Amino acid sequence: MLVKNKRKIALNAATVLLSLSFVVGCSSNGGNNGGEAATNGNTPANEKPSNEAATPSNEGTEPESNLFKLGSEPLDLTFYGNYGWYTMPQWGADPSTKWIQDNFKVNITGISSGGNNAQKLQTMIAGNQLPDIIWGERDDNMNRLRESGLLVPLDEYIDKYPNFKKWMDPKVRKLLTAPDGKIYTLPNYYTNQPNGNAGYIVNKKMYKALGSPELKTTDDLYNYLKAVKEKFPDAIPFETGLAKDGHGIDQLFSAFKENNLSFTRYFAVPNGDKFESIYTDPGFRDSSVFSAKLMREKLMTQDAMTQTEDQVKEKLLSGRAAVYASSDPMKLAAEADIALSSKDPEDGYFFIDPIVKPGNDVTKTFPGTYNMLGWNVAAITTSAKNPEAVFALLDWMTGPEGTAVLFWGPPGADGFWDGFESDNLTPKFTDRYANDPKGLTEIQAVSANTIWVGNTVYMDGVKSKYEATLPEEKRNWSTNWQYKVTWKSQGDATEFVNLFPIPDTDEGIAYQRVKDIWLKARAEALFAKSDDEVLKILDKAHKDSMDVDFQIVLDSYTKKWQDNKAIMNGN
Repeated sequence: MLVKNKRKIALNAATVLLSLSFVVGCSSNGGNNGGEAATNGNTPANEKPSNEAATPSNEGTEPESNLFKLGSEPLDLTFYGNYGWYTMPQWGADPSTKWIQDNFKVNITGISSGGNNAQKLQTMIAGNQLPDIIWGERDDNMNRLRESGLLVPLDEYIDKYPNFKKWMDPKVRKLLTAPDGKIYTLPNYYTNQPNGNAGYIVNKKMYKALGSPELKTTDDLYNYLKAVKEKFPDAIPFETGLAKDGHGIDQLFSAFKENNLSFTRYFAVPNGDKFESIYTDPGFRDSSVFSAKLMREKLMTQDAMTQTEDQVKEKLLSGRAAVYASSDPMKLAAEADIALSSKDPEDGYFFIDPIVKPGNDVTKTFPGTYNMLGWNVAAITTSAKNPEAVFALLDWMTGPEGTAVLFWGPPGADGFWDGFESDNLTPKFTDRYANDPKGLTEIQAVSANTIWVGNTVYMDGVKSKYEATLPEEKRNWSTNWQYKVTWKSQGDATEFVNLFPIPDTDEGIAYQRVKDIWLKARAEALFAKSDDEVLKILDKAHKDSMDVDFQIVLDSYTKKWQDNKAIMNGN
């Protein structure tokens, strides 16, 4: 058992701001179980495992008696998602978490950010009221919590429990290792193969009404958006989603720059063997001019920088968005497609290949990226009374049974799966999987916010194999478009992970200053009244950033980038 660090440390508000980025989203009562495998040796207390439900073989794991047994005692936890947009679904209100609640005696209470995650995190730290689990970006906030002794090191548990140990690529584990040689965070949607949902979706009904024109280049897109505005004056020609987090804007940036893998998250781009200011990058400058033109001509949603996810969802569900681009349009569009197509088979949404600047190569254009570490991370804080029990739950969630329950709902003959095949890994999918797409979408609309340690290799492998056996009209809408468009158009950005500097270093202090300049300049450029004004705003932001020591941040990025490449090359 790990010794809990009892230091009480309050953090400076200026250094606990979170940089938001991406992202990847019930009805009926849950609770039935179907003899599936408990992949960490934790069989529900009210159930005996069948032969088909035997625990998958994991050589070298601890004897079952040495593992915390989920369901052996009540587990009441608190959870905080460190995002302004995120609200944890009520635990037990959907079939999947209800099943976990009933079978494992687990109850999780979500802590809301109230829309201001930076302030909320600071308040919790200052008041020594951290949650048991904190979930968020691999950024300066996680670094700060780790350095302050507020996170539990997890190496002992990773070696003891079966699932992270089995499914995490050794390179992922090495990339997660902190400077002190220990691991404090668990990856979400970690992988060793292409994945991701970023890109562009198009309203099917509007597209057909406008003659199904070619949508390949930025010129095509501009002309199409103008046609939408003229024929459908109440529609939103180009919907960005949460542009304040880069959604939509980053996708347009990718159209103007081949092999764009770092996007805007670092306010810098690689050039040769080093990082340089994003404001001087030709592709970024061109994309900023284009985005401002769309905003100025009212071809882009006018509340791009202020709207909420619920407002974006309403636009999609009502069929008012003509084109929608974001880091994960699938999350909201899958539900909207079912809602629209169920009323009119000719309505709904479909994905298109990445938009490119005329002359650019679509095969070198990536509207989104993936990396081996996945999206974000979960950490166990020193406030947890029993950190091993918390880890046991997360390890179960990332294994086959946990993934199946969260992603496909509770097991059972009336569910979407019922136990496992003889390999003890592959769910036995029922007829409901192909015949109830609405029900499955509802399950996954919730799981998008309850999958905190997603196992991409397992999840994608299982669903891909099964979906391939179905006729196309029976395939899940999301999986179908992942096959056709999104997976092949995401770039591998693993070499660019973990570049954020540590707070309270010279680089960290400079980074915060540069970030403040970036946030202001990005909004001002989007609403600029002319192309010339856009470029002047970017030039000023570059100068202001360099005046507050942006160069030492760029040098820090470059060093960490080269270190990452060394790790990936086995050094």
